[in-house]
Amino acid sequence: MNGIAIKTAPSPSPGAGSRGDGTPKRRGALSFVLIFLGIALFIQAAVVVQARPQDLITGAAGIADILHRAWPPDFSQLPGALEPALETIDMGLFGTSVAVIFALPVALLAARNTTPARPFYYATRVLIALCRVVPDLVWALIFVTAVGLGPFPGALAIVVHSVGMMGRLFSEVIEDMDMGPVEALTMTGAGRLAVFTHAVVPSVLPSLLGITLYRLDENIRSSLILGFVGAGGIGFQLLTAMNLFQYRTVSMLLVITFIIVMGAERISAWLRQRIA
Repeated sequence: MNGIAIKTAPSPSPGAGSRGDGTPKRRGALSFVLIFLGIALFIQAAVVVQARPQDLITGAAGIADILHRAWPPDFSQLPGALEPALETIDMGLFGTSVAVIFALPVALLAARNTTPARPFYYATRVLIALCRVVPDLVWALIFVTAVGLGPFPGALAIVVHSVGMMGRLFSEVIEDMDMGPVEALTMTGAGRLAVFTHAVVPSVLPSLLGITLYRLDENIRSSLILGFVGAGGIGFQLLTAMNLFQYRTVSMLLVITFIIVMGAERISAWLRQRIA
């Protein structure tokens, strides 16, 4: 009336408030459903594995008796355990080294940006899946049947399983690399070998070395278990001592196992830090 204009706030649209109020409710309902599903999955898993925590309490006396009989470790048997310990380490070293030789070309064929043709891509992906899906313990059983007892079948099992694991990881690293250097060399007319050595390798080498060292650590751990199926190494000695109820020898072998695993882990971590 007096020349002063009065602005009124725009009324909210009918759907705005409902959308703002509905989103938190939907998120809360979704969270409730996910929590309920998680609890249900845990309960069914506990039923399937026949989990009985009370058995740990009733069996505590038996565990204490075994630990008592295993102490102190019988280090008089140490000289006889050194050669199996070396076999365990060498199985991991040999298996990882050979696996890298095969995993690298497999990874190049299994990466979308470096494979020469789609049939090679799908064939190598199937090969990688086959090597990964079958556990190394099963591969060890197959090779023990084929070539007999000893560390060699264990090393072969590590090779096959590691080709699948490293082939998959290598191919992912190659697919994620910067393609700029590769395209630049290709435009200059460089051949495939030159592109690989001067563009692909420098781009992915640090990552591939890190993966290889991590896999070496894992393979040394795996070689300990492979001895349980006759693949040699300290695992076979450990199984024999357990079957003969030589618990002091078992504890001595476990001490050696601990030293091997921790040493491999520390050396691998140190080398990865140096590479990075």
